Amino acid sequence: MSLLKASPLHGIYKDDARPGRFLSVLALFGISYGLYRGIQDNYLAEIVHITKFERGIVEFFRELPGLLVVLILAWMYRFTETRVFKIGIGIMVAGLAGLLLSGGGSGSPNKAIVVLFMVVFSTGEHVIMPVRTTISLNLAAEGKGGASLGITSALSHIGNIAGFVAVTGFFFVLSRLGFARDNIFPFRIMFAISVALMLGAFLTVLAMQESAAKVKRRRFYFARKFHKYYMLEIFYGSRKQIFMTFAPYVLILQYGADTSIISMLLGICAVFGTILSPLMGKLIDRLGFRFIMVADTLILIVVCLLYGFAHRIFPIHIAFIVVCVNYVLDSIISIASMASNVYVQSIADSQEEITATLSTGVSVNHLISILIALLGGYIWEKVGIEVLFSISAFLGLLNSIYAATIKKGEHVKTAA
Repeated sequence: MSLLKASPLHGIYKDDARPGRFLSVLALFGISYGLYRGIQDNYLAEIVHITKFERGIVEFFRELPGLLVVLILAWMYRFTETRVFKIGIGIMVAGLAGLLLSGGGSGSPNKAIVVLFMVVFSTGEHVIMPVRTTISLNLAAEGKGGASLGITSALSHIGNIAGFVAVTGFFFVLSRLGFARDNIFPFRIMFAISVALMLGAFLTVLAMQESAAKVKRRRFYFARKFHKYYMLEIFYGSRKQIFMTFAPYVLILQYGADTSIISMLLGICAVFGTILSPLMGKLIDRLGFRFIMVADTLILIVVCLLYGFAHRIFPIHIAFIVVCVNYVLDSIISIASMASNVYVQSIADSQEEITATLSTGVSVNHLISILIALLGGYIWEKVGIEVLFSISAFLGLLNSIYAATIKKGEHVKTAA
């Protein structure tokens, strides 16, 4: 406790909180995820040979666990948040190990097997999403929920930076040594290191005491007072899916970006996330979640339109720079998504209700996300990325309009 009082974290967490192991898990998880995310899109495009149309199909299956997470968590409704967190990390270890082993042998890895283990990894990732937020909020001192989420996000970003820098440097050196872009060996090395780090996170999380966040979840939970949160999750999930799935593929297939460039951009995004996440948390606490939710999606409209039309407005070399800048800007804007979590906390009556609502929210935004992923590749192939990212801009506009309907009085908790 004395160490916590002497650290910059003092005042953010409760006096009796022990966030050390939780934060350590997030750091190891962040590095492992950074390695995985840094190679994912180039691995799919250059090694597995997934086309732009197939990329949407892959994402459809990869995001299915997000849609089903409310059912998965309902099955584990008797478990504490900490235990669910442990199970989720364990599932992610299995998914990464499967991806590593599926890359053996001659020729391209089997597409179905690669997608299967991506789904396994995604299942663990989605299981920990709501409980990671709940644990962070549960450890926070009164009125410091945004700051706690900011620290959690920043630490994850720091880990991501380490992973992205490693991938960037590794593939840059290999390109100078003459390694072909379709050589599977470098990707297998990155998968192996990612597995080792995620395993370290799993062993660390096993040491967390069950009492760290002993909150039980209801099997299913839908409440009328959270209906605006559910709608915001639908809008956010839709526009997020377009960028997450197709923005890197635009850079790879249309502009020829290699693994080192994609990973470098992700690293830059993570640097901004590290710097700005704590600031964003404080801004949410100070300015209010409604202001942040409206402002970030208004900026997003410009970002989406430039991403879709840059190649028609500028020469190709300038368009590439513009698209890269907007890729980073989208990542910065996404930091503000934590505002909706604070909104839920502000009107919830208990930690149990927060977790139940957040897990439902994850499923709600994935309900439309998987449809967007499935149709996105078809839209890109048939009518172009201009239409695809115009749809994303329109969804951002709807998000802003709807967020603006949240009344100031809605942040007051209802009576128990």
